[in-house]
Amino acid sequence: MPKSKRARVVHTSVVQKKASKEKSATLFAAVQAAADEYAHIFTFSVENMRNNYLKDVRQHFSDSRLFFGKTKVMAKALGTSPEDEHAPGLHKLSPHLKGNVGLLCTNRAPSEILEYFESFVEVDFARAGTVADRTFTVPAGIVYSRAGEVSVEDDVPLPHPQEVTVRKWGMPTRLEKGKVMLDQEYVVCEEGKEMNSHQTALLKLFGVAMAEFKVQMLAYWSAATQDVAEVDSQADAGGVEEG
Repeated sequence: MPKSKRARVVHTSVVQKKASKEKSATLFAAVQAAADEYAHIFTFSVENMRNNYLKDVRQHFSDSRLFFGKTKVMAKALGTSPEDEHAPGLHKLSPHLKGNVGLLCTNRAPSEILEYFESFVEVDFARAGTVADRTFTVPAGIVYSRAGEVSVEDDVPLPHPQEVTVRKWGMPTRLEKGKVMLDQEYVVCEEGKEMNSHQTALLKLFGVAMAEFKVQMLAYWSAATQDVAEVDSQADAGGVEEG
C-alpha cells in the first residue's frame, strides 16, 4: 500500500532539536577550521556581557575569528585529551572553556592581543543581579535628574510626571508644588550588594553607570610551540605562564 502524502505534524521540539544539532555541528567544524588556519587560539571570559561591545571587538579583530557559543562543543572541537585533540597541545585549552567564555583565533602576536584587552573597558548601566561597586544615595529635598552626581547649578529637577515611576521603584517621594521631593535621603544601592531591577532602573534614570564590560584573556595556544600559556591576570599585559 503506498505511503500517505498527507501533511504530517512535526512537533516544534523536534524541529528545535534538529536545528540545535545542526548549529552545534557548524560551530564544531568552524572551530576546527580556524585551528588549522590561525597561529594562536585564545580563551577569554566576559564580565557584564553586552552584545554591542562584543560586536566592537569582532570588528576590531576582523582579520581573526571570534567564537562565543556552546563551550562543550568548542572544547570537543579542540579536544579534551591528547588522544582526541585536533592539534598537538590544544587539549590544554579545554579546562578554560567553562562559563561565560569564548575563543579568539588570530595570527596577531600574543603581546598585541594581551595589551589591547588589558585596557579595553566599556562602562554601561547595570542590570539586575549586578553587584554595586559603590553606594549611591539620593539627597533629601528636591530630587534632581542626576540626584547629586553633579552640582545643583548644573542640574535640573526631576520632571514631575516621573514621580509616580520612581515611587513605584521604591523611592518614598511626594509632589510639592510640582516638584518631586524626598523627606529624607534615600539609599538606592550599597557597595558590595547585589541589585534588583528596581535599583538598576533608578540608577539608569539618574545616569549612573556601574557595569564594566571587560574581556579577560585566560590562556592561549600557539601552533609554533604546540603548547598553552596561561595568562597571569595579576601581571601586566605581557604576563604569561607556561602551561
